Order: sequence, then C-alpha cells, then structure tokens
Amino acid sequence: MGGLTLIDPGLVLAWGIPRMRDLPWRHVRDPWMILVAEVMLQQTQVDRVIPKWEAFLDAYPSPAECADAPLGDVLRMWQGLGYPRRAKYLHATAEQVIKSHDGCLPDSLDSLLALPGIGPYTARAVLAFAFERDVAVVDTNIARVLARVAGDRLTSKVAQSAADALVPVGAGWTWNQVIMDLGALVCRPMPMCAGCPISASCEWHVGSHPKPDPAFGSAGVSTKQAPFKGSDRQRRGQVLAALSSTGRPVAEFEARIVEGLVAEGLVERRGGEVVLPE
Repeated sequence: MGGLTLIDPGLVLAWGIPRMRDLPWRHVRDPWMILVAEVMLQQTQVDRVIPKWEAFLDAYPSPAECADAPLGDVLRMWQGLGYPRRAKYLHATAEQVIKSHDGCLPDSLDSLLALPGIGPYTARAVLAFAFERDVAVVDTNIARVLARVAGDRLTSKVAQSAADALVPVGAGWTWNQVIMDLGALVCRPMPMCAGCPISASCEWHVGSHPKPDPAFGSAGVSTKQAPFKGSDRQRRGQVLAALSSTGRPVAEFEARIVEGLVAEGLVERRGGEVVLPE
C-alpha cells in the first residue's frame, strides 16, 4: 500500500477545511438533493451542474414530485447535461422510493444499491454526504490521489479498502469532501505537488514522478473521453433537444440513433413520429 499507511488525516483536514470549495450541495443534507447532485456530477463539470441542480430541485424537490412527473418532462429538465440515461434512472429511482421506501431514500448501502442505476460510488456518497456516515467514497479525484500515494495502480477492491481505512472516526463527511478537493485542486491530471499536504507520503512524488503515472489505468480514475463533436452522444442529444417541445417525423433523424434511444426507453415511436415518453 506504499505511502497510504503513512497518510496523516489530521494534516489533510487542516489543509483542506479552510480551502473547501463552496458548492451548493455541501450546504444540505437532504438525501434526495444529494442524490440528484451526485447523479448530475457523473461525467459532467461542476459549473455546468450547479444551475441545472438548482432548477431540477425547484421542479422536483422530493422523490414524490419526480415520480409523479412524466419521464418526458424529466428528460426536458435534463437537457444540457448529456447522458440522459441518468435522468431515466433518477426518475425510476424516485418511483421505487415511493413504492418501497415511503418516499424517503433508504440509509443502508444494500438498499441504495438496489435502486435503479445506483452504483457503489453513488450509494456511498449518499451515505457519506446526506447521512454523514463514516464511509469512504472513491471518485476519480480520490482514486487519483490513492494511486499516486500508493505508487501503484489499484484495483477497485484495493482502492475502496484503502479509502475506507483512511476515514477518521466521526469525520466522514468532512474527510471525503476534503480529499476530493485535494484531487480536484492539487492532485490533478497535471499535479501541483508543491501545494500538497501529503507529498512527503506520496510514493510517486518521492520517486520523482516515474512513468507511467500510477493513476493511469487505476480503478476509478476516469480516462479522456472521445471528442463530443460528431459523436453519437451529440447526435442523441440533438434528437432529444428537437423533441423538447413537440414530436417530429422519424425521417428527420438518423434511424440508428432513433432506434437506440427507443431501445433505452428515452423516446417512443408513434406512427411516423418520434416523441418523448409521457
């Protein structure tokens, strides 16, 4: 585990608490609000998420309002964030929460993982950030820190185990926010090690940054996405945007793209038209 066992959580907290980013979801503990933020933040930059998060919660302040809304309306609200499958899963989760959990998100890992589209990171994020449990989250920023400090690529199991071992008792919320900020602000893809509070414990830094960077290929560290322009993601988004106000003839769009959206339940074919679900 390299330098991971040498990390002093007190040093990290002392560095990070005064520097903590002022993000709106850090001011709330409502599980639904946290879930919406975490789902939106998947593969989407913070500055794009903030206004959409606020607008979405104005429209759907609880699972009940989201579950009652047609999926098409939720997809319209999601416009601009990309990866609309996330909106569909969020809508399905709201329905399941109403059906099985009396309208409130559950507070156990297994129950959260049983909800549509919620994986290990998102489930743990809800526990840590809404319920303030002493559980570790491993997003791409934290995973990058862990791999570099360890000086080696980590499997998902090892990364999660290492993260769990670092959480100070009674400080799960703060710890996860601070080490996430450490990865986002300092231990970036192009790191700024001079400002890092744990550089002396970092195997990769102490070894003068040998290649390859252990973060590359380590579990949880995101890879560079293919260009958006001209991609299927762009074409899918164009179809959904065109349908935001009314249905359109199927012939206006590339058949392959439409059929993919139909198969995922994100659009419907009605006669010769393609429309958002009701």
